[in-house]
Amino acid sequence: MKLSDLIYITIQNLRNRKSRIFFTVLGVAVAIAAVFSLVAFGYGLQKSLLEKITTADSLLTFDAIPVDPNLIRLTQTVVDKITAIQNVEKTSPRASFSSEVSYNDIISNITSNIINPDFLQLQGVSPMLGRFFKEGDEKKIVVTSVVAQLLNLKPEEALGKTVTLKIFPQVDSASEIATDEPVGETPQVYLVGDYEIVGIIESQASEGEAYIQKSDATGITINEYKVVKVKAMNTEAMKGIRDSLIGNGFLVSALSDIVDQANKIFRIVQVSLGVFGVIALVVAAIGLVNTMTIALLERTNEIGVMRAIGASEEDIKRLFLGESTLIGFLGGVWGILVGFIISESLNWLFNFLATSFNGSIVRLFSYPLWFTVFIILLSTIVGFFSGLWPAYRAAKMNPLKALKYK
Repeated sequence: MKLSDLIYITIQNLRNRKSRIFFTVLGVAVAIAAVFSLVAFGYGLQKSLLEKITTADSLLTFDAIPVDPNLIRLTQTVVDKITAIQNVEKTSPRASFSSEVSYNDIISNITSNIINPDFLQLQGVSPMLGRFFKEGDEKKIVVTSVVAQLLNLKPEEALGKTVTLKIFPQVDSASEIATDEPVGETPQVYLVGDYEIVGIIESQASEGEAYIQKSDATGITINEYKVVKVKAMNTEAMKGIRDSLIGNGFLVSALSDIVDQANKIFRIVQVSLGVFGVIALVVAAIGLVNTMTIALLERTNEIGVMRAIGASEEDIKRLFLGESTLIGFLGGVWGILVGFIISESLNWLFNFLATSFNGSIVRLFSYPLWFTVFIILLSTIVGFFSGLWPAYRAAKMNPLKALKYK
């Protein structure tokens, strides 16, 4: 039997049993949609989280703080020594001060961080609204969403507003910013200035934080930093830099470690979600076997006639396998379509509710191309294997008994 004849007969057989084939394909499609949506949900969560906390530079960056601040003070001299470590591309320290921010007679206590312009990029965060610092910026400030709330503003309302910032020195000589102010006296104001909010970072912390550039913090003497970001030149250099920092008395953490752990957890989540979908797919496969078995009984006389006019056992087997494989393929294509519609509908509903409660918009589902192709192939393979037993029985059927079957 020619391939073209085989394809033609297969399609005609499916068209002659539209209702049964429709519901069989629908069963496979629902199962595929379950697998597709559940695993896409796992990928979506992973992508949303990692996009919020990572940048390319941050994956090459360490956070270094002294193990014992009484023995090692993170001064500019120490930062310069860290910068001189082999394969360190750059360092970016952060100094923290207690401060006050005010807007329209509303005053709140926050923490102000004096940083280099690249610090936030190395930290791996993305702005919720607006942008981070760029070359030529003067009197600009980036705040967390908590600061906007403290000033009785929505994040989108706070963007572009000008606030007054007062920065105070620490009075404790053992703190991260050392001063000569006597304990118990009212501290002097290090800095008072008006700053335009150009970026907002999403934060769940109770305390507000603000970030200003070191170039805008003239008049403040930084004797000690709280943390320093250390960026390696490449991935291969990270282990040597980590060992060097630890050997010099620093606690070292890297966002790449957290990302690796998160990826392991998400792989477990994706597999777990996929298992539930596979269970549905097994049920659909059983339904497909049942459909092909019923087709075998209904077409017993037809099989006898085909064998009598010269069709071989292999032709009969290919005919049944072609039908089951085509059903599996159609179920996969429909399943992708149904899964996509369900996923996007849930994503729209979630974001609608989130925006109603002043939340941020996220993508809950992600559809990698390779995964979509894999799902269609999986469905096609399931269809093929579901047809093996009915195809074997049809091929081994005695032609004479088949012709007499009623």
